[in-house]
Amino acid sequence: MKSVVVHADSRLTVEEQPAPTLSAPDEVLVRIAYSGLCGSDIPRIFASSSHFYPITLGHEFSGHVISTGEDVTDLHEGDAVACVPLLPCFQCEECRQTAYSQCKHYQFIGSRRSGGHAEFIVVSRKNLFKLPENFSLLQGAFLEPLTVGLHALKLAGGCQGKEVIVIGAGTIGQLVIQAASALGAKSVTAIDINPQRLALAEETGASHVYNSATCNADDIRQQTHERRFNQLIVETAGTAQTVALSLNIAGPKAQIALVGTLHKELTLDVATFGNILRKELTLLGSWMNYSSPWPGSEWRQAIQLFTENKLSLEPLIASVARPQEFIREVAALAGKPMTGKILLDMTGGR
Repeated sequence: MKSVVVHADSRLTVEEQPAPTLSAPDEVLVRIAYSGLCGSDIPRIFASSSHFYPITLGHEFSGHVISTGEDVTDLHEGDAVACVPLLPCFQCEECRQTAYSQCKHYQFIGSRRSGGHAEFIVVSRKNLFKLPENFSLLQGAFLEPLTVGLHALKLAGGCQGKEVIVIGAGTIGQLVIQAASALGAKSVTAIDINPQRLALAEETGASHVYNSATCNADDIRQQTHERRFNQLIVETAGTAQTVALSLNIAGPKAQIALVGTLHKELTLDVATFGNILRKELTLLGSWMNYSSPWPGSEWRQAIQLFTENKLSLEPLIASVARPQEFIREVAALAGKPMTGKILLDMTGGR
């Protein structure tokens, strides 16, 4: 089978590898259709942060079932599925408390083991979410990143009637903007430093946008003054500056859901820390996208949003490319963030 392989020197190659086979009764062989590049994959490629090399990345993928182990009775050949990349042990105390993301012995597809940037993959039944009939496989490849944002909204008790502010309008942020709008937010504000991302946010559900490269925290706070109560701020950019910004623009008793992953040290000055106390802010750490019953209500909610046509994916996609072109698209990033989702297309040319 063809597989996109990342090497320790940031080199990507398309390689022929043996197709995987079933080795356990709970396993499923999947023919992959689409597999997305996640922002978390970029440091794995360009900053030597992968657990091992060479590695096949990919934890946002969809495809069709080819065959199943004897213990798998609810999936059959031809069924459409999406990847649920976390595999908890389900035995430790954290798992027994349904804190799956805190499992002490977890595996993760496309990170701690090879992933979906390939023609085929074998995974446990627990790592697959069955898609409804006639559900788009391209939508299936967006199920995992969508649930990341939905998990943050769930931790905040939902967003209905709230003044939602999304800081960081990348793929996760754009999906949060659309989901919040669909789920009854009173208003949705997008903040980013990229004018193209802000224009896209306006097209897909944001009622207000601010460029934090040209507007400082004081400016934004003044312009959101009328929407200062019942705020839910969702930070998805994962930088020290945007975390500080979320604290500085927050209204009284605002909720702040921290989704973005930091890669540099965070230092808060006295005034910024004072905002947490004086405004009585609620900080919510949001890690991955799982709840009980496994894999969680977020995944079922994501399906509902898609089936009700509440989300628009086309504006979020930069490219859907076959392996060699996919490599060129990824290499061209040179370690910088994506401006739109890059997807590997494994549907043709078999």
